[in-house]
Amino acid sequence: MIERTMIKVIEEYSKTFRVILLTGQRQVGKTTMLEKLANGKRKYITLDNTKLRNLAQNDPELFLQENPPPILIDEVQYAPELFPYIKIYVDTHKNQKGAFWLTGSQKFSLMKGIQESLAGRIVVLDLLGLSYRERIKLPHSGKPFVPELLSAHNAAKLPAQKKQNVSKPLTPKAVYRHIWEGSLPEPVVSKKLNREAFYSSYIQSYIERDVRDFYNIEKPLQFYKFLSSVAARTGNLVNYSSLASDIGIDVKTAQTWMGILERSGLVYLLQPYSPNVTKRIIKTPKVYFLDTGLCAYLCRWETPETLYAGAMDGAILETWCFGEIMKSYWHNGINPLIYFYRDTDQKEIDFVIEKNMTLYPVEVKKSAMPGEADIKHFSALKKLGKKTGMGAVLCLSQSRIPINREAVCVPVWEI
Repeated sequence: MIERTMIKVIEEYSKTFRVILLTGQRQVGKTTMLEKLANGKRKYITLDNTKLRNLAQNDPELFLQENPPPILIDEVQYAPELFPYIKIYVDTHKNQKGAFWLTGSQKFSLMKGIQESLAGRIVVLDLLGLSYRERIKLPHSGKPFVPELLSAHNAAKLPAQKKQNVSKPLTPKAVYRHIWEGSLPEPVVSKKLNREAFYSSYIQSYIERDVRDFYNIEKPLQFYKFLSSVAARTGNLVNYSSLASDIGIDVKTAQTWMGILERSGLVYLLQPYSPNVTKRIIKTPKVYFLDTGLCAYLCRWETPETLYAGAMDGAILETWCFGEIMKSYWHNGINPLIYFYRDTDQKEIDFVIEKNMTLYPVEVKKSAMPGEADIKHFSALKKLGKKTGMGAVLCLSQSRIPINREAVCVPVWEI
């Protein structure tokens, strides 16, 4: 069993909140983690079970009477009718912390019911697949990524015991093997698993359960083609007209279907940093797949070697780095302020992390020796009226190397 960073967050929040909702795409390990943490001390119910789902939908009061807290309810998005009754219970049992652990694979579909019924009583957490640090079982799975904290100067000052928590160098091809394998626990842990069968079953199950049943999509084959087309565009600006043209649907449908992928936790739409001081910022979001293994499968990259040498090599590396950055925040219970930067002068920065009113620029390069040319656009942030912190180039180097006084190259396996 791989230790998840978020376990400590769940333990802490269960002492202060009465309800915890854990969201994330199917198969990222939500239920496995919570069942391990519960250690048999709370009942487990899944609303994938049609009989239990019908009871929760049609008689939520009886459902809770038959399944009293402490309880873990899986796939709660199928029965939002439960939320008002959960509110009644926690309001009459105010000292019972951690009474309800809920999981859902349709985050935004849950938020309306939560905001209406459980505001102030619930904490919502997001779980992604295994981070690289979780996979290699480091004693501590890392803190939220900020370039300044990973500078070569600071690394040299780490005490010996903390240096043990720095991962060992990876070759470029080993990095792409991790990218190709993805982060869903089952294919990562089960080395004998048939990759083709797993992802084929995963997509079929996702389309049948979450798309056809939940959203009443009547064109599953077209939706699958749309999913594959989005995967091929990971790390790029969203172009709904192009997507619609490829699939043979209208732009409005493409926008609706992208919303479904986002709500399902399969993709993340990264917004541009857009302060009021300039109108020259591109306002179109970028799309990132949140599991690179699924992305590689949909794009038919059949081996790590073909992915490493293929046309998507840069985009998939950027996608993986984005996912690792998000995990470093979400798995520690923190929602990051992360954007990208692109203006009409063709100045681009892959990621901009905002923390404590400071902007940290981050570039991703498939290079072992990034240089000044790779950070030439970092200076564009200085005109935005906020302090600029240490910049980073996430790359394939074997160690941390200062580029100049304002930026450092960071191996991707040290995010």
